[in-house]
Parts: sequence; structure tokens; C-alpha cells
Amino acid sequence: MCDGDAEQVLAIYQAGLDSGQASFETVAPTWEGFTAGKLPHLRYVAADTETGEVVGWVAASRVSTRPVYAGVVEHSVYVHPGCQAHGIGRALLTAFVAAGEDAGVWTIQSGIFPENTASLVLHQALGFRVVGTRERVGCHRGIWRDVLMLERRSTAIAC
Repeated sequence: MCDGDAEQVLAIYQAGLDSGQASFETVAPTWEGFTAGKLPHLRYVAADTETGEVVGWVAASRVSTRPVYAGVVEHSVYVHPGCQAHGIGRALLTAFVAAGEDAGVWTIQSGIFPENTASLVLHQALGFRVVGTRERVGCHRGIWRDVLMLERRSTAIAC
């Protein structure tokens, strides 16, 4: 993911937000705001091989600046609405997990709305497990929403 991808990445992000199933956020940030919170070595795009257009992205944020959490990240993965159910999310998340392990990441976590079944199925297929539910953690579009907390622990990273 690079600055040249900004417009397309943010458009895909906004489309996910518009679905009401991706995040408590309702408006995508500026590119500067987006990249400020993301780890530069753990953010990727998937592009259409014919057109070069970005069709999905994955990125990670640090969960803490404390050294003990150096290998723990929180991630997001978004796929263009017209390209969903074609394996793009799986390809992005698979590559992200491998890159994370190469970078020393031992835990990848995420919060997913229970109603976002496609994301839950994808994550669980790639070794993520539900570790808890944050009940009524936020009011979104006039409705209290639960968030399932998922994590994937690497077996490749030694203590």
C-alpha cells in the first residue's frame, strides 16, 4: 500500500463503512489520518491484474507502545463491494498473516460485528478464534452493537 493507492483504499473503506457492518466509524479518515495509525510494513493492497485497480486492502495498527506487546497488532481487511466472495479477502489475510509472522507478530486481533458473518467465516477459516464478546460496546446508527473479539496466535513465533 502506498500513497498512490490512497483514493481507492479510502473509497473501499468508505463503502465498507456505508454497509453498516464493518465498523463503528461512519466516515473514512483523510489519508494522513489513515496512514498515521497504520504500521508501514504491514499494509497491503490487492489489485485487479488487468486494470491495476485496488480491489481490497489489509492493514495493521499497534495495540500498545509497550515493548511486551511488540508482536501484537490489530488489523482490518476490506474488499470492494463488487469484488466480494472471489477470494480476495482470503488472499489478503493469508498474505498478511505470513508477513506478520515474518515481522515477528505473534498475535493478530480484530473486533467484528456478529452480523458480519462473511468476515467471521473468513477469519475462522484462517485460524482466528473468538475469544470474547464485548456486549453493547457502542451505539451505531441508533442501535447498541456487540463486537466479537477475535485473535490468531502464531505457532511460528517462539518466546
